[in-house]
Amino acid sequence: MGSTRVAVIGAGAAGLASAKALLEEGLDVTVLERGDRPGGLWAPDGDGTSPAYDSLHLNTSKGRTEFADFPMPEQWPDFPSAALVGGYLAEYADAFGVTGRIRFGSEAGAVRRRDAEWEVTARRGADTTTEMYDAVVVANGHNREPKWPAPAYPGAFDGAQLHAHDYRSPEMFAGRRVLVVGMGNSAMDIAVDASYVSSGPVLLSARRGTHIVPKYLFGRPADATGGALAVLPWRIRQKVAETVLRLAVGTPQSYGLPRPADGLFRNHPTVSDTILHRLTHGEVVARPGVERLDGARVVFTDGTAEGVDVIVWATGYHVTIPFLDSTWLGDDAEAMPLYQRVFHLDDPTLAFVGLMQSTGAALPVVEAQAKLVAAYLAGRYALPPPAEQHAAVRRAHAAAVQRWGDRRPTMRIDFDQYVAALPREIRAGLRRAARGAAVHTPTSKAPTS
Repeated sequence: MGSTRVAVIGAGAAGLASAKALLEEGLDVTVLERGDRPGGLWAPDGDGTSPAYDSLHLNTSKGRTEFADFPMPEQWPDFPSAALVGGYLAEYADAFGVTGRIRFGSEAGAVRRRDAEWEVTARRGADTTTEMYDAVVVANGHNREPKWPAPAYPGAFDGAQLHAHDYRSPEMFAGRRVLVVGMGNSAMDIAVDASYVSSGPVLLSARRGTHIVPKYLFGRPADATGGALAVLPWRIRQKVAETVLRLAVGTPQSYGLPRPADGLFRNHPTVSDTILHRLTHGEVVARPGVERLDGARVVFTDGTAEGVDVIVWATGYHVTIPFLDSTWLGDDAEAMPLYQRVFHLDDPTLAFVGLMQSTGAALPVVEAQAKLVAAYLAGRYALPPPAEQHAAVRRAHAAAVQRWGDRRPTMRIDFDQYVAALPREIRAGLRRAARGAAVHTPTSKAPTS
């Protein structure tokens, strides 16, 4: 497609991988990044938009997290710190000529279809620019807008409250009674951090249970063990992995935590070695869900109440794409159907990289998605006819609902299956292109679905 102009929105891992793949296809790439450095959530820029905290480390091992085209250094630990990962992403951007394509401090304000092109408006300080592009790759991430309990719990609380997004270091908890609400990786990390400085044990509250997987099993990273089982159907993998986990560390209930609502691999497990240690030593104490707030106390669903000074709500994030309107996103960005979790069904020149929830690491996923987008925009890959795309999306959604239920089924992917499937999809698209199927044929109308 010659000098096809592509706007990539975001310079986190997804945006960097997209820009690299597009540049390798000879396309004209501009990356819009509102921060002042590459790396996204792994490279806090001081404006409070990144959720990275001081103790943050990968919860997937480097061998299962690194870009295939840019391995992490062999001498690194299995679970690198956020600082190391941020530096790694900056080096990746430099190594593949991406850094020079990034406009730092530029925030996408609006993306609109104008006949056969995309109009992208960006704000940079007091200035606003509008430019036209042939395609747009959305790679803005989805850990930016904190999700607070809704509706809010009844009652009033006299102490301090914050979302996990705003947590950086445990000094703020020194000498204070702390309650952490949530069962995800951030909740566990924050509870452990706080337990070393708080006044008394940290309370860890959750309505739902989750499986807790240690970072190491049998002397090697646990996700490497899980990857070895990837050839099996997921239900068989689930039974094998649950048995191994139970033999290795017991069940969450044996630590006072709630029973997981679903089997392993149905929802993302929490990966932590340290939370189990702090629970068994009484430095973190499990509590059921919150019932109501009562001044200086929190009342739980079992009728017990505890005095608390600080509540940390580790309750997740909303998926937001503020520069696209509902014409493209529908009523809920989380439920937006995409072919291969990449291409908009009404116009594939609007592509999404990283808009998924993986059972494993993100970097290999966005690397594979980026190569798919680049092959299409370079004219080497042909999409199947629209009817086949819609049918594939319906099948994927039905399978996701069967496996994961109604919690973000459209966004869910099985890491090993998906990373293996996208190269096959590229090969199929190359064959379609060789047979003369249409490639890179943007529509000139607004979407109809």
